[in-house]
Amino acid sequence: MAERRKYPVGIQTFSEIRERNYLYVDKTQYLADFIDNGLKYIFLSRPRRFGKSLFASMIHSYYEGRKELFEGLAIRQKERDWTCHPVLHFDMSAAKHMVEAQLDGYLDYLLLPYEELYGINNEDAKEPNIRFANIVKAAYERTHQKVVLIIDEYDAPLLDVVHENQNLVALRRTMQNFYSPIKSLDPYFEFVFLTGITKFAQLSIFSELNNLFNISMYDQYSAICGISSEELHTQMHSDVQILAERLHLTVDETYALLKKKYDGYHFSKHSEDVYNPFSVIKAFASGDIGNYWFESGTPTYIIKLLQKYNVDLRSISEQEAGVEDFDVSPENMTTALPLLYQSGYLTIKQYDTMLGLYTLAYPNEEVRIGMIRSLASNYLIPVSGSNSSFVIKFVKAVVSDNMEEALSLMRAYLAGVSYRLSNKTESDVQTIFYLLFSLIGAYVKVEEQSSHGRADVVITLPAVVYVMELKFDGSADVALKQIDDKGYLIPYTADGKRLVKVGVNYSSQERTINEWKIEEV
Repeated sequence: MAERRKYPVGIQTFSEIRERNYLYVDKTQYLADFIDNGLKYIFLSRPRRFGKSLFASMIHSYYEGRKELFEGLAIRQKERDWTCHPVLHFDMSAAKHMVEAQLDGYLDYLLLPYEELYGINNEDAKEPNIRFANIVKAAYERTHQKVVLIIDEYDAPLLDVVHENQNLVALRRTMQNFYSPIKSLDPYFEFVFLTGITKFAQLSIFSELNNLFNISMYDQYSAICGISSEELHTQMHSDVQILAERLHLTVDETYALLKKKYDGYHFSKHSEDVYNPFSVIKAFASGDIGNYWFESGTPTYIIKLLQKYNVDLRSISEQEAGVEDFDVSPENMTTALPLLYQSGYLTIKQYDTMLGLYTLAYPNEEVRIGMIRSLASNYLIPVSGSNSSFVIKFVKAVVSDNMEEALSLMRAYLAGVSYRLSNKTESDVQTIFYLLFSLIGAYVKVEEQSSHGRADVVITLPAVVYVMELKFDGSADVALKQIDDKGYLIPYTADGKRLVKVGVNYSSQERTINEWKIEEV
């Protein structure tokens, strides 16, 4: 068995990772690329927990001249003078869920240590932007070296209020004021690096700093954060071997499982395959596969945005869009699509060169199932545990080849939450079925409703395929007839499995399914 390494779960400080010999996936070649190409102002957008802060910390260590931390890494292969520059590093991630007065206090907390370091008396300068400018100038004058500015998660104070007009305007004004000196301080800067999830166009960073290079959707930087498929198969191959042994799987089976659960992110037209780094590292550290990234916290603004824009839950994934539809500022959003993409809940799956259209979809099983569970707990019933209990019982009945029992369970479940189902339209009921069967899809293979000539639900098991059609205030016979007339069984006839068609009717009066018929072909 290969030697198990130390995994930096939750550690985002480059110096600590290198000094304590934690696993580090080398990304220093990207910083070397910035320097060699004379790039001075860089903006990088990536989802949360994707390695942005670690990359920012690596830049910090490099410009402090800490050459010893880079031994054996790509950037050491190039000749560097390793000049020590003053580094101003502002981490805005802790400024979430703040009102205006709290945000002012947090900016004071960030600025005060630098004022003390460079001997600045701020009694005559109270405004954060003036204090910020004074620090930059004092750092340059004291060290005779240009300043490196790093602003990590620059948009964190705004994301949780992106759906609120009043709070968003006040907090945006505060941040706009704070960032406003950056352009005028250009003569004092050696390098400027900003990270975030989205682009707030009305902040001075994007409206005034017109030389800011947004690298977020360039092919050559697609794997700047996260773990590329190549990195997983080379730098981390021994880690996969260890995980395989702990899971009692072959190495190939483990690679396939990691790909299914954590791969699938693409950030440009011709992106490298990128795995979620947080989940992969957690899997290595724990020796198990889990929904680590999603369970680390689903931002409330995502759920609120879906509600604000009345998003059809069945159509979140597999959307076609031009880049102007999903890589836009929150101020210009007319749908939830931009933040779903920028936050990592959707990713690029395909690019049509001729039409200039991107196909956006869930990146992997972790996100798809996590999203469905999160939506279901908000949409179906207040107590999410009831959903889980029903799903487990339903799956057991189906796997036992007892569809009659499974549908009886569904009738009882829906009747038990009928107060949530009053005044529902056919579309609402279809959404309920979509969510329920998507939850079931975590355990058995379920194909959800499609507009491409497929039944509402297809459940595939090792020996049998159930093809199900739902009717709203109709009849089970009509549902069965549609399965036959539309040829929904045809795609499955070559599998050699038993085929069972199921017609189900939902009664708006009874607010549950009230009739079904099961016929084996």
